[in-house]
Amino acid sequence: MSHVPGLIQSIERSSAVLRLLAAGPDRLRVKEVADALGLPKSTAHSILRTLEHVGFVEQDTRTARYRLGRGLLDLGSAGIDANELRGRALNWADALASRSGEEVRLGVLDDGRVLVVHHVFRPDDSAQSLDTGVRLPPHATALGKVLLAYSAAAEASVVAGGLEPYTRRTVTDRRALARTLTETRARGWGLSVEEWRPGLAGIAAPVRTSGGLVVGAVGIAGPVERLTDTRRLARPALVDHVVAAARSISRDVAGS
Repeated sequence: MSHVPGLIQSIERSSAVLRLLAAGPDRLRVKEVADALGLPKSTAHSILRTLEHVGFVEQDTRTARYRLGRGLLDLGSAGIDANELRGRALNWADALASRSGEEVRLGVLDDGRVLVVHHVFRPDDSAQSLDTGVRLPPHATALGKVLLAYSAAAEASVVAGGLEPYTRRTVTDRRALARTLTETRARGWGLSVEEWRPGLAGIAAPVRTSGGLVVGAVGIAGPVERLTDTRRLARPALVDHVVAAARSISRDVAGS
């Protein structure tokens, strides 16, 4: 297989492995894949293990042979469902609530809204209502801004649907939203200050799976005076807690 300069050889080889597995009904051994493609056995094994890790191939543990994986059927989805994401995030969300002193939400994009798939109460004795299953506006919340920042298609869909004003601080102009999302990507976390509810602020960061794909967002919400300073800037210690939690969840998700 000739390699064209400027192209990534490992991707060429990976696609050849997938085409080889798709071409026949039989499952193949590592040596058979290596022989068919003219690869060292160690290279073929590394490619197959990586493709198995991302769900594109599966190995029969009894025979050690490989076939195409179910992950190829799920290419239109994020590759992890909300329940699995919630399961990976449980302990980290609890820890984030105790460290920040604020309530924690884990959210995913679903039909143009942020679906809250997990909610941890603020660790005090105040009256609170469970938000799991609630749908939040993506352009007016920190969770939503993070999710939109890494999905051009979702951003376009939300803009096309109209940016509804919830408070006088809600971003309702598409150019202003685009600037906010650019800033969110640049710093790696999102902030909303009284854009969804007066007096409330939110800080959120992305949850990523293998290769950096954003599959959700985790964040805290609470009174403006606790989450931000007098200039309405996010308190750095709280940002650090949120970003650290998001990275921890991402490691668990990517390793699954």
